[in-house]
Amino acid sequence: MSLLIKNATIITPEAILEDSWLLCDNSKIIEIGSGDTPVVDTVIDAKGQTLLPGFIDIHVHGAVGCDVMDADSSALYKMSAFFAEHGVTSFLPTTLTASHEQLMVALTAIKQAMRGDYAGAKIVGAHLEGPYLNAAKCGAQDKTYIRRANKEETDELLNLAVIRLFSLAPEYDENQYLIADAIGHDITVSAAHTNATFEQMEHGIDAGIRHATHTFNAMPSLHHREPGGMASLLLNDDVKCELIADNIHVSPPMIKLLHRIKGNNKLILITDAMRAAGMPEGKYSLGHHDVTVQDGRATLADGTLAGSILTMDVALRNFIDATGEKLGTIWQVSSYNAAQAIGLINKGTIQIGFDADLVLLDDTLQVQATIVEGQIMYQLE
Repeated sequence: MSLLIKNATIITPEAILEDSWLLCDNSKIIEIGSGDTPVVDTVIDAKGQTLLPGFIDIHVHGAVGCDVMDADSSALYKMSAFFAEHGVTSFLPTTLTASHEQLMVALTAIKQAMRGDYAGAKIVGAHLEGPYLNAAKCGAQDKTYIRRANKEETDELLNLAVIRLFSLAPEYDENQYLIADAIGHDITVSAAHTNATFEQMEHGIDAGIRHATHTFNAMPSLHHREPGGMASLLLNDDVKCELIADNIHVSPPMIKLLHRIKGNNKLILITDAMRAAGMPEGKYSLGHHDVTVQDGRATLADGTLAGSILTMDVALRNFIDATGEKLGTIWQVSSYNAAQAIGLINKGTIQIGFDADLVLLDDTLQVQATIVEGQIMYQLE
């Protein structure tokens, strides 16, 4: 099936193309031009609106009442459809710290769901967040199941061949082998829920850590005499940093500071959304925890943040507001950087030969249409 998007402002790596058109066929972008358009059956008239690479959310636990740990394909497909409404074209369902058996079931469900026929954002693998974390920085992760890495257990997880991103605390000797093992399975390793010192984090980066999970959150604070692992992640140019840009997990000035440090190419917007995203405020669950969602915040009874109800389109708007940057300058923070971080070589940018994963935004950055591999998955009526 061929799809033409005409009268669009198209943001490509090389230039911003005004009054242009894009043609996709068989899931790929095959031509970009201006002037006379090809004749095809399916056409979207962008009416001057902006065409971006589709958003890629590599850290998301749930939405619309569903959670990845439900281990249910229909739940993952509901999430997928909801994410597409908010401009997402690819995502990594993200697990919570749990028993080995629960994790195996959840990862197997993700792998099975990837093979299914569903309409929405594409499931491109899994993000395993925990269980090899630091209990002192557990956040809303269940302390009961936080543990050190065990080779027999981790071999089973890795051999499922569905994990693309693995978040762990690098400060423990027992977790060190896992960095190399995960890399050997083409998995990106991320520092998460960690209390690592500067030296411990440097050692982890030397071993192969290239990613920071929800930067600033569940990590040691910066201090001018004790810089901690946070400073190591910020200073290292090989590390990409996730950011929950909901203005709750990270304040706008700190969003701006992170952008100043990491620039446009090393920063990745995520949602870290939980099952309450897209739902009314009220009482929900996250793993074994009760969560209250009120005034846009998802919290445990003691006030600990428990994920978010953020969507990627809102994250992008918040990020632009906080940094003062233009969309044409920072477009990659919602797509290309995530694709690069987890090895999606054919996604995340508008170029001929790449997957036709696209989002059409109006002047206020509201989603008008989402196209996943050349198929219209959402269009505002």
